[in-house]
Amino acid sequence: MTAQTYWAEHAWVDGSVRSDVVIVAAANGRITAVVPGSPRPPAGSVTLRGLTLPGLANAHSHAFHRALRGVVQADGRANATADGETGGETGGEANGQADQRRREGGAPDSFWTWREVMYGVADRLTPDSYFELARAVYAEMAMAGITCVGEFHYLHHAPGGARYGNPNAMGEALIAAAAEAGIRITLLDTCYLSSGFGAEPNEHQLRFSDGTAEAWAERVSGLKGDGNTRIGAAIHSVRAVPVDQLATVSGWADGRTAPLHVHLSEQTAENDACVEAHGFTPTRLLADHGVLGPRTTAVHATHLTPGDIRLLGHAATGVCMCPTTERDLADGIGPAVELQSAGSPLSLGSDSHAVIDILEEARAMELDERLRTRARGHWTAAQLLRAATADGHAALGWGAEAGRIEVGALADLTTIALDSVRTAGPPPRLGAETAVFAATSADVRHTVVGGRHVVRDGAHQLVPRVPQALAEAIEALHGP
Repeated sequence: MTAQTYWAEHAWVDGSVRSDVVIVAAANGRITAVVPGSPRPPAGSVTLRGLTLPGLANAHSHAFHRALRGVVQADGRANATADGETGGETGGEANGQADQRRREGGAPDSFWTWREVMYGVADRLTPDSYFELARAVYAEMAMAGITCVGEFHYLHHAPGGARYGNPNAMGEALIAAAAEAGIRITLLDTCYLSSGFGAEPNEHQLRFSDGTAEAWAERVSGLKGDGNTRIGAAIHSVRAVPVDQLATVSGWADGRTAPLHVHLSEQTAENDACVEAHGFTPTRLLADHGVLGPRTTAVHATHLTPGDIRLLGHAATGVCMCPTTERDLADGIGPAVELQSAGSPLSLGSDSHAVIDILEEARAMELDERLRTRARGHWTAAQLLRAATADGHAALGWGAEAGRIEVGALADLTTIALDSVRTAGPPPRLGAETAVFAATSADVRHTVVGGRHVVRDGAHQLVPRVPQALAEAIEALHGP
């Protein structure tokens, strides 16, 4: 990497829009100078026209779900979750309920069609094909201004559950894919041991399971981070990790001061099953077993009691909201305002990748809350940008280094066009409002990661023909 100077027409610095900003990135990928009010680009600098933001963070991703775009929209139903499971029901129970709805003349639940397609895609993935798909998906993210992704990774083993010769072959494929696409990754290697409370994994889920949390920890300890990569941990959900093994996963993360993520209360059925099995809500169960805390992020947290909200906030546990997936799967609108007020920092994720657009996730969090409450103005544009940048990076273990444009931070930048049909008109001083409430991923003009110009004028510089790469990788998984 070589040093590079950028001249930003407008930039989000210290919580406000500044104009004519010189940003100097050293050879180590960090910012060494930020100088607003420089009317002429310095010699040798690269001009960034539009509004330059700190790089966007996608705090929750399942890369292989990108292959289901369209299928999810057509077939997902209210009892479908983003990871392809039911909310605490077994397959037989859910099918029985669907049959009952048919007998009563209601709409049939077509989740099972979607689930089988998802399992079919998962069953066909190999380390090589996962690399090809993930590289294209992460390139799409770079083109959407995302400079860091949190990959909630549970597809570990070969079909049938046998380990690859390299037991971390799938995770290392994701790490390599992110590097080639030019973005940072926090690999949140996920412990997934059961299909429900007290139930063994089904035949498809054998690829996800290490058998025990101890075996999971032994395998994950072989993963290595680098300047582009952090290794974190995840508890898939309270239904997928038995209660007596939660502490092993959280202890592994604690011992490495690594981020720990968990799917939490995405659906009421999960809550009901947890109460039936343990007498507590999922949040209380996690709290009682030491899982909550400032390095933990709960994903979704859609259906919480007031007591759950207090527990999360008191522990300063972060919450990752994924509005486009939550609405696509009809999961509901989570209590984001109450969570933030209680003390939980908020981040954003594209989850199942119905769309990949962190600006849309930020906008949706506010707009969904308006629909829920019939009131406006729950967050300012500045607060939503913080969720998309600084707090997202903090959730992924990069909080001390990324998410702001300042000396010493990583030179990760995203430039939004202010002259497209969506963004033209408002004055530059309202650039934050324009970016959050009008712009889309299509308005991302430049993406810089560690001073490296990864996306220039909307074109990816490292992965050629990203749409074609996506189409080819996805077609190979769906087959004839």
